[in-house]
Amino acid sequence: MEIIAEIGSVHDGSLGNARKIIELASRIGASVVKFQVHIAEHESLENAPSPEHFKDEPRYEYFRRTAFSENEWQLLLEHCQAQGVRFLASPFSIEAVDLLDRIGCNMYKVASGEVTNIPMLHHLAKKGASVYLSTGMSTWSEIDNAVLALEGCAELFIMQCTSAYPCPVEMAGVNLITELRERYKGCNGVGFSDHTEGLAAGVTARVLGAVVIEKHLTFSKDMYGSDAPYALEPEQFKAYCNALKEAHMMMTCHVDKDDVASSMRGMKDAFEKSIVARRSLRNGVKLQMTDIAFKKPGTGLSAARYKEFIGRSINKDIPENHMFSEGDFK
Repeated sequence: MEIIAEIGSVHDGSLGNARKIIELASRIGASVVKFQVHIAEHESLENAPSPEHFKDEPRYEYFRRTAFSENEWQLLLEHCQAQGVRFLASPFSIEAVDLLDRIGCNMYKVASGEVTNIPMLHHLAKKGASVYLSTGMSTWSEIDNAVLALEGCAELFIMQCTSAYPCPVEMAGVNLITELRERYKGCNGVGFSDHTEGLAAGVTARVLGAVVIEKHLTFSKDMYGSDAPYALEPEQFKAYCNALKEAHMMMTCHVDKDDVASSMRGMKDAFEKSIVARRSLRNGVKLQMTDIAFKKPGTGLSAARYKEFIGRSINKDIPENHMFSEGDFK
């Protein structure tokens, strides 16, 4: 299972912030760190409108102001390697794909808005890299076309996502994990890009078969930008990773009921019931239901065997609360 820490624009154009959040993501449980590579002049018109969830700054200027140089991207990729996490990036233009290719990136995320950018997908497929395809605002036919366009990539993972910021839990669409797995059997797996504000959606997606989980990470929700208000802070993200890893462990560690029961002999003795005498009984009495009771501990004849002894004669006087054994019967 992969856990992707989506950084988005949280670095706000600061190389230092980007390096520190890589270190943070590695320390608190992520296995992959994801950035977005915006080259404003190649992906957007200057007057392109901003999305509803972030209008604090003109979009084109925001992309230009927060962009890194090719050398800086190289440094960030190398810093991920040094921190033991993998570098993943979303390109938003063919030029961004080429930049990432030049620095040695081998994992790409296709953002929801790029699913219909078929020319970029064809170009990306030629790189022979691993691709994570988001489906946050796509129809089934658009996803089908994107999957076809990406033929040739080394690996393809389909990511269930709902592009709402934040995403209400009832719109998370984790039910689609199973349908995506069935529909795209030729892909390497299905993942979940989680835009909800809590922990439950990611764990549910993992239980339903998602092998990749992505969640936004920020130093603080109070940071400036389009992503921070909808991301998890460090302690929340750490708890999220721990919950996902526990869910993964529970799913992959198979339990045999007989083996477990055998290992709990001491617990069974303490909590189960044995057959005992309800009252004093004379030698030779044939045991009746009214003569017995069932009490802890479970170290005598199991209460489950009571029918075996009804009607059998006892071979000695038995006091009240005596725990029966096989030797008490003729």
